[in-house]
Amino acid sequence: MQTEEYLKLAAVEDQMWYFRSLHAQVERELAKRLRGPAAVLDAGCGTGGLIRRLTAGAAPWKWSGVDLSPLAIELARQRCPAGTDLREASVTALPLADGTCDAVIAADVLYHVEDDAAALAEFFRVLRPGGVVILNLPAYRWLWSYHDIAVHARRRYGRGEVLEKLRVAGFGEGQATYWNTLPFPLIVMRRKLLPAPKEGSDVRLYAPPLEAAFNAMMAVEQAWISRVGRLPFGCSVFAVAVKPGNK
Repeated sequence: MQTEEYLKLAAVEDQMWYFRSLHAQVERELAKRLRGPAAVLDAGCGTGGLIRRLTAGAAPWKWSGVDLSPLAIELARQRCPAGTDLREASVTALPLADGTCDAVIAADVLYHVEDDAAALAEFFRVLRPGGVVILNLPAYRWLWSYHDIAVHARRRYGRGEVLEKLRVAGFGEGQATYWNTLPFPLIVMRRKLLPAPKEGSDVRLYAPPLEAAFNAMMAVEQAWISRVGRLPFGCSVFAVAVKPGNK
């Protein structure tokens, strides 16, 4: 991404509704699947928002992160707890030994990568048997817009496509859902019908009433996913899969 996008990300990801919801979903899945101390890799950690938020909790997880951008790693080191293992590296060539992670998270990362299959192969390699991979990706090719151009995206995905890529990479049967379902009409209208904003991407903090409204919508979505199951459509795909074998 461009320098301005990383700076925007660092400025808003602690407060913006989208990141609050995404990080909460990641935390929920990790809490369901990890027991006791666990090594968790944020693959494509950006400016460190996920690590920063989740290390504030009580879970005994040991975090590490990699990102290809020197600026992102510099900002992550400023924002994450001291001693967090943060390295400049590609998700297609992780600087980790085989079978050293209990979980790998790639939140809004693979759509930037030219060879997403190579990245998934790396996630599979560094996970221990029984380890979990968690992905978040933008949905629907037809929703391509100024936002994707601003953040240097390469593609968008369908739910079935994500599950197939996980299967081909060797993971066991995965689970995936669309989300950002309730704001979907607003996002489609903004990105497909209205002029592109001068500030580039949609990564920004909105007025408090709007942030509160989006947070409320996300609370409803998370409750639905937790208690009922997957959502049928939305702007994002959230997927979870496990590396076969016992820990």
